[in-house]
Amino acid sequence: MYFFLSKLSFVDLCLTTTTLPKMLLNIQTRKKTISYTGCLTQAYFLIFFAFMDSFLLTAMAFDRYVAICHPLYYTTTVNPQLCVFLVAGSWFITFLHALLHTVMTARLSFCGDNEIPHFYCDLTPLLKLSCSDISTNEVLIFTVTVLLGSAPAMCIVVSYIRIVSAVLKIPSAEGKQKVFSTCGSHLTVVTLFYGAGMGVHFQPSSIQSKHEDLLASVLYTVVTPMLNPFIYSLRNKDMKGALRKLFSCETIPMQKL
Repeated sequence: MYFFLSKLSFVDLCLTTTTLPKMLLNIQTRKKTISYTGCLTQAYFLIFFAFMDSFLLTAMAFDRYVAICHPLYYTTTVNPQLCVFLVAGSWFITFLHALLHTVMTARLSFCGDNEIPHFYCDLTPLLKLSCSDISTNEVLIFTVTVLLGSAPAMCIVVSYIRIVSAVLKIPSAEGKQKVFSTCGSHLTVVTLFYGAGMGVHFQPSSIQSKHEDLLASVLYTVVTPMLNPFIYSLRNKDMKGALRKLFSCETIPMQKL
């Protein structure tokens, strides 16, 4: 679990770094500009790290499934070789996926008003600015994104269905609480990630608002990756003890006053 968690933390840091520094620079200088090459580069890394997040969350769901449903086989099933293979395979697939979309976007022509209604270079707003035929790009985005987006989500859902089925068979409340403590952090992160992602990419155009879209994008690219380390830290006993001491120290002076 901690092997996958370290990789998830690194990817979350990279995902935030892809958009946040440029956004802060634009706010500071009040110059909302980005070069064509910089825009394509930002779009590439945004796709890469977002889908890498999805694959790592899927690997962590598989890890939790084996640990809870097949604990006797855990050390032999989830071995170091398999962990490295899952991470390396995820890097390779997301690398090709992001490269494919970037190359297909680079072959388009852009003319007229090239103002992107966003604070980062997302693929969909970029395609709307092109004066070329984007039908091939749209079909490619829909096909590949659905395959690479729905497959990890389905794997996570199936894993948790099996986990819930196994939990219901546990007779003691203490055992159920232990399983919930094991999976609670991961399930919270998955809900935040996919909930924010659906708010960005699957919001109906009939009710879509520019401000709501920007808010969902900030939640997806900045807030959610920032919250992940805090969510997982709450499982640590030392962290819980430090938080209790912190809040107890703050409440004692208030009580004296």
